[in-house]
Amino acid sequence: MLDLLKRIHLFSNLDDKALSALANVAQRLEYEPGAVLCHEGEAGDRMFVIESGDVSVLKSVDDGDPIEVTVLHHGDIAGEMGLFGDRTRSATLRACCPCIAWALGYDAFERLIETEGTVAKGLLAYMSKHLVRETSAVAALRAKEEGRGLRVAFFHASPYRNRLYESLNRHGYVLRFFSPRLTLDTAPLATGFRVIVVSANDCLDAAVLEILRDLGVEMIALRCAGCNNVDLDACQRLGISVARVPAYSPYAVAEHAVALMMALNRRTHRAHARVRDGNFSLHGLVGFDMHGKTAGVIGTGKIGCCLLDILKGFGCELLASSRTEKQELVDRLGVRYVARDELLASSDIVSLHCALTPETYHMIDAGAIDKMKDGVMLINTARGGLIDTPALLDGLKSGKIGYAGLDVYEEEADYFYKDLSDAVIEDDTLARLTTFSSVMVTGHQGSLTETAQRNIATTTIENIREFELGRRAAELTNAVLPR
Repeated sequence: MLDLLKRIHLFSNLDDKALSALANVAQRLEYEPGAVLCHEGEAGDRMFVIESGDVSVLKSVDDGDPIEVTVLHHGDIAGEMGLFGDRTRSATLRACCPCIAWALGYDAFERLIETEGTVAKGLLAYMSKHLVRETSAVAALRAKEEGRGLRVAFFHASPYRNRLYESLNRHGYVLRFFSPRLTLDTAPLATGFRVIVVSANDCLDAAVLEILRDLGVEMIALRCAGCNNVDLDACQRLGISVARVPAYSPYAVAEHAVALMMALNRRTHRAHARVRDGNFSLHGLVGFDMHGKTAGVIGTGKIGCCLLDILKGFGCELLASSRTEKQELVDRLGVRYVARDELLASSDIVSLHCALTPETYHMIDAGAIDKMKDGVMLINTARGGLIDTPALLDGLKSGKIGYAGLDVYEEEADYFYKDLSDAVIEDDTLARLTTFSSVMVTGHQGSLTETAQRNIATTTIENIREFELGRRAAELTNAVLPR
């Protein structure tokens, strides 16, 4: 099997270890003369590698019997594009004599490239040489679909979101979903797509953007509000339009922030684990009344405003720090706007809801933590880079920070949205965080409600529709431009 795989151009950059991993997920199939390996028009979700015998490739014609286009022999492949998503078979494969073929399925291949870095790197090394020039079989096949509708590629895709976008695709776009994050290595997957949809954890620096431009990408649709991961100056220089989702459900994120507060305060996570073990002891589970506590909210955009509304219901004293003060919050909720240092020094609970910018990067550092009350609760559902995590660890160890609720983490891109239950967390800082009983980390799920996800998908589709109708850059309703 290894000798066969070495002959395949797609895998020409793989070493023996990676080839062995491929061989382990391939299925050996035997066919009698006249047996059909696959039918034209059916789902093409696997690639065939011929080990022995002859396989006829048949194409349908308008009138009469199918015609034989070619014959596959030892080492030949068919249906390789089935490894890159749902496709339709363009021909029927029929055994001319007793033959043996190896089948490599899309699902097994997708799992493999997510877990075996050498396979993904070797494959993308090949693709980067050929797809940029659009001379490979992948580019040729994709070019045939141009008449079917605007082509949109989704990076960092997940099943629950994919189904939602498909259900809202009323404009007939050709949607392709790629589970890997967008990086320099995975950028070639965007070949032939004019629009890509990305998340806050995808990489869109100048190097990646230049590749995307060369591949024909003209628009980046962010399925989030933040854009700190996008080099907007490079986008403008390369003529790539960028749009975001400015608001989806501020209630979802604000409510998640409160959920973290209450779980940490009343030790709900610890109590639940105890009861499951038959331990009904209340030792170590004492919390505090939210009523009367001072809550400081940094950033009073839509999410920050929703959080202040909720905390007012608890009877908290409300402080806020933001670039723009909202008199309506002062009049209606009694919010008091103060300087950030005063907020840090006076608050029992500090919740972060501001954008990540060069000015706010590591705004919660050792100096900021020193200004806080002893035993303060710190909540972050915004961006991981707002907090200097090593400084946070020092604050937790010293007791200066009594509780930390984090839905985001600065280096989350390598871990969040993945099942790593059978793996070792190599990030020592993240691993250390999860050992504190006073810390709760969730995997960036603040916006994970049905309402929020539907709003995100709807706005993303609307942004793409504007692009399809000819709007570019600043003409887009939700355009993101350099400062």
